[in-house]
Amino acid sequence: MFRLPLLPVLAVCAVAVAFSSTAAAQTKVGVINLEKAMLDTAEMKKAMVDLPLKYKPKQDQLEKIQREMQDLQSQLQSGKLSPAASADAEARGQQLQRQADRLNQDLQEEVTADRNDILMRAQTRMYEVVKKLADEKGIDVVVTSAAAFYFKTAVEITADATVAYDKAYPLK
Repeated sequence: MFRLPLLPVLAVCAVAVAFSSTAAAQTKVGVINLEKAMLDTAEMKKAMVDLPLKYKPKQDQLEKIQREMQDLQSQLQSGKLSPAASADAEARGQQLQRQADRLNQDLQEEVTADRNDILMRAQTRMYEVVKKLADEKGIDVVVTSAAAFYFKTAVEITADATVAYDKAYPLK
């Protein structure tokens, strides 16, 4: 008695499974490790070398101020300064601390802004490269490897994307 209603339900499920596997077989998927693809480009490798060099003078200036503050602190702790010299050293130390704080904040803001600009430009360019690569390879959907629980390495396009990026945006 319970078998008759169960058979149509099973038949509907079997048809649904058959149609879903047919549709899935027609969709070609590519997987990309976006972070690796971007970091492996010649542009990003160059940026990782150039960015610290760009800010080295400011970093050196900050370190010089910090050494000067340490020297003042040592003089103050030695107890060999007169009260007037001690007051002058305290005032100079506070002035240097404000200067170091401002310089450090400016440096961090500039580095962050440059890094964000570099990453945004690379991400925008990589999107265009991946879109073109997907069209060339007949890929319907590209997902990040972080979003994929499992994938076969045959569907990974990370290295291809890096090569295509370097070709589309060669170093100047």
